[in-house]
Amino acid sequence: MNSFLDIVTDVNDAVNTLVWTKIGVWLLIAVGVIMTVLTGFFQVTHIGHWMKKTIGSMFDNKVKGHTGEKASISQFQALCTALAATVGVGNIAGVAAAIMSGGPGAVFWMWIAAFFGMMTNYSENILGIYFRRKNKEGEWSGGAMYYLQDGLGGYKGMKGVGRVLAVIFAICAVLASFGIGNMGQINKIVVNFTSAFDIRPLSSQILYTSESGSAVSLYMLIVGVLLMMLVGIIVIGGLQRIALVAEKIVPFMVVAFVIGSLVIIFRNAGQIGNALGAIFTSAFTAKAAWGAAGGIALKQVITMGCKRGVFSNEAGLGSSVMVHSNSNVVEPVKQGLWGIFEVFADTMVVCTMTALTILTSGVIDLTTGAAVTDSDSTLVAEAFNTVFKFGDFELGRYFIALAILLFAFTTVLGWSHYGTKAVEYLAGEKAQTAVKVYKVIFVAMIISGSVMTSSLAWDISDTFNGMMMIPNLIGVVSLAPLVRRITSNYIDRRIKGKKDEEPVLSFFPEINAENAKKIAETGED
Repeated sequence: MNSFLDIVTDVNDAVNTLVWTKIGVWLLIAVGVIMTVLTGFFQVTHIGHWMKKTIGSMFDNKVKGHTGEKASISQFQALCTALAATVGVGNIAGVAAAIMSGGPGAVFWMWIAAFFGMMTNYSENILGIYFRRKNKEGEWSGGAMYYLQDGLGGYKGMKGVGRVLAVIFAICAVLASFGIGNMGQINKIVVNFTSAFDIRPLSSQILYTSESGSAVSLYMLIVGVLLMMLVGIIVIGGLQRIALVAEKIVPFMVVAFVIGSLVIIFRNAGQIGNALGAIFTSAFTAKAAWGAAGGIALKQVITMGCKRGVFSNEAGLGSSVMVHSNSNVVEPVKQGLWGIFEVFADTMVVCTMTALTILTSGVIDLTTGAAVTDSDSTLVAEAFNTVFKFGDFELGRYFIALAILLFAFTTVLGWSHYGTKAVEYLAGEKAQTAVKVYKVIFVAMIISGSVMTSSLAWDISDTFNGMMMIPNLIGVVSLAPLVRRITSNYIDRRIKGKKDEEPVLSFFPEINAENAKKIAETGED
């Protein structure tokens, strides 16, 4: 059995390295650059517009108000549900891991990946809205599967290629939803929560011990059962219930984490200059990180930063498109603007807060790279403890445990929707039954995540997660002219105020006509 697992591990490591390190990261950056150039650096040249239409309209009832339609959710709910899946453990442990493995310079490359990733996510969302259609339940269905099938597949001689890539994407999305979107997140919650909030009578009851020496306690199983029940109640209730929970939890958890981080950063204001200096200096030097360790090659720093950035914001994976496509907007670009903001909030705000908290608090020596702990998630807790510790009461550790719980829990909810939409596409006429079966399996696997002692399941799902992006990015690049045309059409009509431009809103003529009529009559966008 062990030899078989060793073979699986070796094969997965080889595929993972190929998908993420040798192809994926560089392909992601390349696509981001292409879409940035083709849209005229939209994220910079129209920053005032997308800021006004996103964060500037948070309290606009057209954006935040709930829709009565089963087919859609509000723009704000779509954003929160997407952020629920993207703002996760990667924003805490992922950033710490990037710094510990790639040095402070990795943070700079996270920013670069996010800058170009804004336009990749923008493009995905445009295509998601443009190619979406309603299913038999009256709910919008959109995602990479559909723009690969109808968009790429619409080119001469590419019908079969588009369909095959759509199926590959959907299969990988389903498999990734069980791992990175479920078991991996649940395992992080259980391990961190039971460690921070230890209940000895329960944690001392060991159910079994793995060959690696990892123990599974009764406490871990109980927490897993409670999580399974909570997720089950929400997920089986469908997208509307997921969105309702996401819009309540996500803003709270992001604001609380940012405020906590800012307290630490301002408390250590004298170190901000040194932290930023370390980020920019080690981002470009040939030996880019800690001198005492002999330095880390620049290529590794770039790869680590970009990879962790993508893990965090998911721009280019094609995952969040599946929930953005359920928005009640009629303008594809309008949802694209929320895609830009999603990456901005996830990486430029939350990840930056984590990085500066670590680098200014003294838990890592900026000269030698020596850290107070070898654990990535514990490192952030130690950073919080430098301020939020009162005697023996380590409030920082408890805060980070709760933050991981909320971040990872909402990630599970978001990914359950992604998996649902992928199953719906694969099942076709039998989608309704297949989706019900999928939800039951998804909820049941939470128990596996709570008692998981091996990282193999996480590593395999990480590979499938990466394998989603290749067909998705092929679809985005192949449809780049369409994204440019839709963007130009929107700029002419909405920004330049040209009245004679016909809206480009949907792949389907009847939906395009219906939405164009709605815009003409009500001015809705």
